[in-house]
Amino acid sequence: MPHFQLAVLLGMTVALGPLALDAYLPAFPSISDDLGVSKADVGLTLSAYVFTLGLAQLVGGPLSDRYGRQRILLLGLAVFAAASFMVALAGSLNEMLGWRIVQGIGGAFCAVSVPAIVRDQCRGNEAARLFGMIGLVMFIAPASAPALGSALLVVSDWPAIYQALSGYALLLAVVLHFGLFRRIPARTPQQTPVRTLLTNYRLVLRHRLSMRFILLQTLAFSAMLVFITHASFIYQGALGLSNAAFSALFAANVAAMACLNLLNRRLLFHFPAVQIMRTAVRAQHGALALLVLLVVLDAPVWAVAACLVAVAGCMGAIVPNSLAGALDHFPNLGGTAAALLGATQFTVAGLISALSTRVAGEALLPIVLIMAVCSLGALLLANGAPRAVCRHAAEEEAEAAARSSGPV
Repeated sequence: MPHFQLAVLLGMTVALGPLALDAYLPAFPSISDDLGVSKADVGLTLSAYVFTLGLAQLVGGPLSDRYGRQRILLLGLAVFAAASFMVALAGSLNEMLGWRIVQGIGGAFCAVSVPAIVRDQCRGNEAARLFGMIGLVMFIAPASAPALGSALLVVSDWPAIYQALSGYALLLAVVLHFGLFRRIPARTPQQTPVRTLLTNYRLVLRHRLSMRFILLQTLAFSAMLVFITHASFIYQGALGLSNAAFSALFAANVAAMACLNLLNRRLLFHFPAVQIMRTAVRAQHGALALLVLLVVLDAPVWAVAACLVAVAGCMGAIVPNSLAGALDHFPNLGGTAAALLGATQFTVAGLISALSTRVAGEALLPIVLIMAVCSLGALLLANGAPRAVCRHAAEEEAEAAARSSGPV
């Protein structure tokens, strides 16, 4: 299957995450009024979704290795669609939180399947380029999500956003069944005892290089999620922008990620993925350090907004390269490695995001300081990463399997 078509289909799948995160951001005031809670409490529904989205991948990844990508992905879409419909019917914050958690389980089964499918097809710089193409397609979702949410709010109320998400998931299940899984080689699932699904995690946890990439991406993503969680306050509250300006600047952040993503794909023909990733992490930290200074000095709106665009843009070169580096060593355990990456990334980021709502409240400086601290951790990990991964993935996995106490 041509990589472009594969990237489009997998990008549509990965888009579920940004849509579920970003589409309802403009509806925070409406949800707050409808459920009789504060905007900060509504933000907990975002953190709950992200936390579950990460934790449930620990189950979905090994299951996709054992039972196949198609079964787990389509099951995830079904759960996501049902939970989205129920969120639309929620009459209280507790109901909304509960169904957002179920929605996160479905989203996790979908999210963990995508990098595993990529790892089934290719590795190394080729995998990084494919991840980049998927990211480029996926960027349409967060760019359009707030605008889509705002449009739905014009003609209806906030439950319409979740009804639209439910319909999208059902449509995607049909498209993937006929357009993807009937056209790519079927990977033979591992017929191993269920107990080994847990022991396989030790193979990934003991691999220091893969764990470095996993932790690096976790911290970089945490900085971004803190920004997304507080985006409505930053743009509309602290900077005093309108709904339309908020949507436009959010789209500009995503456009910057898309541009860096395109540049990254070209650079991968000339430089190792690790080297590009390290440069992007350094640039992101520099932009955040400048952002902190601008907030302290009460700089103009355009300067703060420009720094935020730069911070978001760097993710376009960080994510595909760190993903490829983390999964490169596990050709037979792509689902397990992807699950550990996703679980670590979303769980830690969700906790940091939830903590930021309590610590920062409605103050801009604590928000950007938390983002800067996360970026500093990513920078330290990036500076210690090797220039390139030279050893073949199969050799790494064979050595790891030999050291483990259980069968793979």
